[in-house]
Amino acid sequence: MLALQASSFLFPPVGKNYTASSDWTWSGTAGGEPIGVGHGRFCRSLFQRCSRQQIGGAQRTMRLLLALLGCSLVFMVQGFYSASDDVVELNPSNFNREVLQSDSLWLIEFYAPWCGHCQSLAADWKKTATALKGIVKVGAVDADQHNSLSGQYSVRGFPTIKIFGANKNKPDDYQGGRSSQAIVDGALNALHTLVKDRMSGRSGGSDYSRQSGGGGGGGGSKEDVVELTDDNFDRLVLNSGEVWLVEFFAPWCGHCKSLEPEWAAAASAVKEQTKDKVHLGAVDATVHQGLASRYGIRGFPTIKIFKKGEEPEDYQGGRTRGDIIAVALDLFSDNAAPLELLEILNADVLKKTCDDYQLCVIAVLPHILDTGAAGRNGYLEVMMKMAEKYKKKMWGWLWTEAGAQMELEASLGIGGFGYPAMAAINARKMKFALLKGSFSETGIHEFLRDLSVGRGSTATVGGGALPNINSVQAWDGKDGELPVEDDYDLSDVDLDDDFGKDEL
Repeated sequence: MLALQASSFLFPPVGKNYTASSDWTWSGTAGGEPIGVGHGRFCRSLFQRCSRQQIGGAQRTMRLLLALLGCSLVFMVQGFYSASDDVVELNPSNFNREVLQSDSLWLIEFYAPWCGHCQSLAADWKKTATALKGIVKVGAVDADQHNSLSGQYSVRGFPTIKIFGANKNKPDDYQGGRSSQAIVDGALNALHTLVKDRMSGRSGGSDYSRQSGGGGGGGGSKEDVVELTDDNFDRLVLNSGEVWLVEFFAPWCGHCKSLEPEWAAAASAVKEQTKDKVHLGAVDATVHQGLASRYGIRGFPTIKIFKKGEEPEDYQGGRTRGDIIAVALDLFSDNAAPLELLEILNADVLKKTCDDYQLCVIAVLPHILDTGAAGRNGYLEVMMKMAEKYKKKMWGWLWTEAGAQMELEASLGIGGFGYPAMAAINARKMKFALLKGSFSETGIHEFLRDLSVGRGSTATVGGGALPNINSVQAWDGKDGELPVEDDYDLSDVDLDDDFGKDEL
């Protein structure tokens, strides 16, 4: 940054100097050279031009010193990673061999040496590479020097992190936090998905129709896109009572072929994230012309949204897998059944909820004798509001009374005080996070918001597994009652005649 400003100061009137800004891209120029390309030539040009200028000796010396400082800084910021790091430096010469021809999952950072955010990320990126060594490959591309690679993968800002999984030609954008812990968690999630796909026989491609002739890829599966016909459309779509996104395509349509891998990848993700409640289908409109005519299809691809009891509507979103998934999840949350807030009555309730959802949010509420029914209902109302607010996350929501599940409390470090308390458990990783703020809409929102973007501290569930759970009676919705003490009949008890005396 300082180097760029220094060179701009030296020669403001000459050529098309870049603007002093923190938002640099490799498309800027300096002394006629693209930034980051041929820094040696650029610096040599600066010195030559400075020497040729008709100015006094003192002024020329000052400008030479500034040029020297600027070029030194340019070279200083290059190369965040070295051979001693666990980060693999990638370039056009080794990218195909190391990444594209590899069966490994790759996490790759595209960076620019002058980028402040990239400089801040470097230490965490090295830490991530060390933590994932032997598990996930971690690489880095200097997009300043190798802009052909960054251009190939549509990198528009720095740092950009991409996940190269089953289909190396269609990497996914990493959207999580930038701490080493958040990145490691994101990589392990991607690895879990990759392994799951391999075990289910998915190859990372899809040929749900004749569009691609059975080729292509993008992380989806042909089984997850439902092929719809004149014979099965009404039964599967109109009579199902569920939400459908249906693509009407023609095999010869170029835009349809481009959409195919995105549609397949979105179908797989939506099926998993909505528990198979939102479906993506496809109709070959050249074969099933009756359906195409019924819904007024005039161009390809056309996407329609079908909801129970409503007229189909045109899909208005983008055509990438991310856009399609976002619309599908919105439709799911808008049409999903009311959320359930379950009391932990037995081990099955806890296990099913924590196994079925990415996170299960658990509240430990004060004893009913401490709050009464009104107080408890107030806490439950706050939880329901938060569950509704985070409905799209599709988390499970549970509660228990203080003291009812002591092993659960102990495993989460709650331990008999500080009620109400809240924890969020990821049962796949056996990690949990505790609410540190107030048990209020604001406090819980901040807690869950941080979790959703990969921030916040986590710990391992005590014992590394879900604890034993007691079977208890469900709360009846009423105030608590103190236990009734037994009356004792003292008529048969012999009392000493001297009982009333003061002497011992």
